Amino acid sequence: MDAIVKTDFNFPGQKERYVGKVRDVYNINDEYLVMVVTDRISAFDVVLPEGIPYKGQVLNQIAAKFLDATVDILPNWKLAVPDPMVTVGHRCEPFKVEMVIRGYLAGHAWREYQAGKRSLCGEVMPDGMVENQAFPAPIITPTTKAAEGHDEDISKDEIIAAGLVSREEYEALERYTRALFQRGTEIARQQGLILVDTKYEFGKKKGQIFLIDEIHTPDSSRYFHADGYAERLARGDKQRQLSKEFVREWLMANGFQGRAGERVPDMTPEIVQTITGRYIELYEKITGLPFAKAESNGVLARIEKNVTQFLDKRV
Repeated sequence: MDAIVKTDFNFPGQKERYVGKVRDVYNINDEYLVMVVTDRISAFDVVLPEGIPYKGQVLNQIAAKFLDATVDILPNWKLAVPDPMVTVGHRCEPFKVEMVIRGYLAGHAWREYQAGKRSLCGEVMPDGMVENQAFPAPIITPTTKAAEGHDEDISKDEIIAAGLVSREEYEALERYTRALFQRGTEIARQQGLILVDTKYEFGKKKGQIFLIDEIHTPDSSRYFHADGYAERLARGDKQRQLSKEFVREWLMANGFQGRAGERVPDMTPEIVQTITGRYIELYEKITGLPFAKAESNGVLARIEKNVTQFLDKRV
C-alpha cells in the first residue's frame, strides 16, 4: 500500500481545511469536522519525510474504540467512522492546552528529571526515583497547544493566570483527565499492558465540554508490557514498550532530536516496513483484536466516496 501523506478533498459543505502534523481536518459548515488520519508520522514535533502505510488506519480505529469506551465519562466529538482512516464529528472550539497525564517517570519527564529538575509544570517529582518508576500518584503536566513548532510545558497556575482556561473549567478538565486515565489504565490492564502516560484534548460546543481528537493511541500514549515490568525495573533494564518511543529512539541513535541544524536520517523501505509492523502490533495488543488491512487500491477515492455519502445525509 502507498502511504497517504497528503489529501485535498472538496466535501459537501466544506469551508476550510487545516493540515496538522498527522491529520487533515475539514470544516463542514462550521458544524462538523472530517478528520482524515493520514500516514504521516511526526517525532520531536517534526513531520518525517516518509509516510507509514496503514498507520492512519491504526490510529483512527484505536481512537474510535476508546472514544466509545469512555463516552460515559464525558461526551466526545465522534459521530461516525465512515472510512477506516476517517472520523466525522462535532466541530468544537478547542481549549488552548493539552492535558498530559503521567503515571510513570518516562519519556520527557525522565529527560527533565535526568537534567536535575524535580518539578514539572508545577508538579513535584520526588527525589530518588529511577526511570520508568511509578509516581506516588499520576501527575498532570499540561502543555500549550502550538499551531507550529514545539508545545511548551505550562503549569495550572500559568494557564489560569494567562486566561487560557478559567479556573472552574480547568478543574473540570483535570477531573476528566484523571477519570479518562483511570479508565484507560483499567482497559490496558485487561490486555496485559500498563498505560504509562497520555494526553487528552478538550473543546466546547454550545457551552458543553467535549473530549476531542484522538485518545489512547500509540501516538498520544505510552504503554509498557505488564509482564516482567517489576523485574526489569529492579534490574534497571529498559521496559518493553508499546508506543512511538521506538521511532524517537531510532532518530536519537542517528543524531536527530529536532534541533536546529540536525538532519532526519534516511528512512529506508526496510525502516518504513518495520514501523508499519510495529504499528499493527500496537493495534492488536492495545485492542485485543486482529488488524484487518483496508483495501489498499484507490484509497483517496475510497475516502472521498465514503465521507461524501455520509455527509450527503447530514449537510
